[in-house]
Amino acid sequence: MDAQHKEFEKMKGEIETEIRAIFKANMKIFDWDIPENDDRESARLIITAMEEAIDRLKEEVEAGKYDNY
Repeated sequence: MDAQHKEFEKMKGEIETEIRAIFKANMKIFDWDIPENDDRESARLIITAMEEAIDRLKEEVEAGKYDNY
């Protein structure tokens, strides 16, 4: 296994932790801002926004935006 993949294996858990933290922070905001909030629907909407952001990042990676990061 090369160094890049070793680092990935070390970082995977932290990346998931950070993603969950962003998700939970946004869930709290929905609850604070919307008294009659439907938590399940809010979760779906937040995940949709996160997936769209990931899709944009994927497009940027494929376009070479981070080749010389």
